[in-house]
Amino acid sequence: MSRRHKAEQRTVAADPRYSSVFVSKFINNLMWAGKKTTAQRIFYGALDLVQEQTKEDGYAVFQKAMSSVKPVLEVRPRRVGGATYQIPMEVRPKRRDALAIKWTIMAARARKEHTMIQKLAAELLDGSRNQGAAVKKKEDAHKMAESNRAFAHYRW
Repeated sequence: MSRRHKAEQRTVAADPRYSSVFVSKFINNLMWAGKKTTAQRIFYGALDLVQEQTKEDGYAVFQKAMSSVKPVLEVRPRRVGGATYQIPMEVRPKRRDALAIKWTIMAARARKEHTMIQKLAAELLDGSRNQGAAVKKKEDAHKMAESNRAFAHYRW
């Protein structure tokens, strides 16, 4: 990490269907080997499938799922003396979004459904109901932060 300059934040263009930068970031994280069109097809197909199954707006279900996966607290390692402590800290908003996206995509890829569209749709539905692997990952992070609350005074 450079000590001279802060890393400049790149701007991401909004996606074509919902005009949302967050959706565009989700699609970029979903993309493999530069195949953005395939990633868009998977994402929009998953939202259409969610809309068919729930009779709700797919984008609203996506937003609800993402808000239920976003972590508030996490633990960060900090060396004090010779020991390394896990210090609970609040998660910055950009990192919160990035973790929610990453956890949702990883959980969707690990599912047993047949196609990626079905996997992502099922994970988004689970996320909107506060279930699924991505929500469990968030709850584990919160439990870890809660159990290490005694070391909160080492925060910098």
